[in-house]
Amino acid sequence: MERLPGAISWDELLAAADRTGAPVVALDPVQQSDLCALPYSSGTTGVSKGVMLSHRNLVSNLCSSMFAVGEELVGQVVTLGLMPFFHIYGITGICCSTLRHKGTVVVMDRFDLRTFLGALVTHRVMFAPVVPPVMLAMVKSPVADDFDLSGLALRSIMTAAAPLAPDLLAAFEKKFPGVQVEEAYGLTEHSCITLTHAASGDDARQGPVQVAKKNSVGFILPNLEVKFVDPDTGRSLPKNTPGEICVRSQAVMQGYYRKKEETERTIDAKGWLHTGDVGYIDDDGDVFIVDRIKELIKYKGFQVAPAELEAILLSHPSVQDAAVFGLPDEEAGEVPVSCVVRRCGASESEADIMAYVAGRVASYKKLRLLQFVDVIHKSVSGKILRRQLRDEFVSRTKTAAA
Repeated sequence: MERLPGAISWDELLAAADRTGAPVVALDPVQQSDLCALPYSSGTTGVSKGVMLSHRNLVSNLCSSMFAVGEELVGQVVTLGLMPFFHIYGITGICCSTLRHKGTVVVMDRFDLRTFLGALVTHRVMFAPVVPPVMLAMVKSPVADDFDLSGLALRSIMTAAAPLAPDLLAAFEKKFPGVQVEEAYGLTEHSCITLTHAASGDDARQGPVQVAKKNSVGFILPNLEVKFVDPDTGRSLPKNTPGEICVRSQAVMQGYYRKKEETERTIDAKGWLHTGDVGYIDDDGDVFIVDRIKELIKYKGFQVAPAELEAILLSHPSVQDAAVFGLPDEEAGEVPVSCVVRRCGASESEADIMAYVAGRVASYKKLRLLQFVDVIHKSVSGKILRRQLRDEFVSRTKTAAA
């Protein structure tokens, strides 16, 4: 087997220990089904849970997604490791996938836009897996103007963990022409990547590449089964009909650590992992994500997706960041409300921004309340912490009414 410069094999490492005269410790053979990693779920809609992933789970996921890098780039790939390595995105999407192709990972200990952009330039980074808030900063922050980004080696930037607003995608492509934006979808319970924007087919290098549509999360990876079901009845739904995404493959987790009931609610008797996410597949095989089932706002029987309203808010020139969630309402069941971070120097009122949204959506999707805040709380993986924002929203409302 070809070896990278400076690397030693596991057998050589053990042999070196033997020469020290230390007692030899017998190691049990590692089985494919043995527990390999125990990352925790994001916990954005409930308590974070330990996800038991086996060696087979992780290797299976890598085998399904390995086509994304062509043979000509093996040994040449430089990936920016921004996401935390205790998160599945960092474990599989950055570390394992890059090392699988004999590449280099440039590690950042935390996100700082100036350091991030400097690393792209200095280390000739080719791939940068990020989350939408990073792309938002790249587009809207004046810090980017301090760098000469014309000679970037950056080929693609992959975004996952949260939906990417269409206007943000358009703004990014305008500011960074030539950089391919790949939207992906995955979850800890499936060892990371489930759908990817790169290309369709069992092996994209063996035939014509089918490019995914913008704002889709791409195509179903090889070796997976995916279906879309009615979350109430479990009935499989036809194409172009939103339903809960269910996946079955060798990458599905063994279960939640010491949580048997939660495991049985998530993985059914036939091995289908119920993701809790709503999406649909179109006639061309592109998959689109709508939102989390638990985060959909039920307004008078209508379903309102927070991600749709957030995308509209982010298209407003005075909005730096935004989050939408539902609040209980006696008459409507729930009403859509929002927290918004204004850009420095912006003077628009809450009513101005609510009117901007109202002019672009059906009446049942209109925001009923809006508050300006200093920050939109997010998890380390970039997901909006709606429960925390909701609690703070309610607290401010009660204080103002007192």
